[in-house]
Amino acid sequence: MAGVVEIHVPLVPSPGLDPGVDAFPWIDQVEDFLVDLEDEGAVEVHDDGEELGDVYVFYIAGETEASLLTAASRVATLDGVPNGVFAIINGDGTERRIDLPVV
Repeated sequence: MAGVVEIHVPLVPSPGLDPGVDAFPWIDQVEDFLVDLEDEGAVEVHDDGEELGDVYVFYIAGETEASLLTAASRVATLDGVPNGVFAIINGDGTERRIDLPVV
């Protein structure tokens, strides 16, 4: 297993929403997308997502770092997901930050 990748998405409210509507509908969208990837066998949803300060973090695991970064990059390009998404790769006792999407 390559380790765990954290996908950090800035907690930016979606523009143009009516008052009283969930300000972050993209969280459910990303969770659904990751579950679909898990069902396909592309990644494993490692843990529940959580709000950490000014970002929302999703956790995925998989066989290779490349497949995890591909999945994280796809998250960053979903419609409605705010700009500024980055990944933290945890493995071998180190952490690395990678701005997304990776091209």
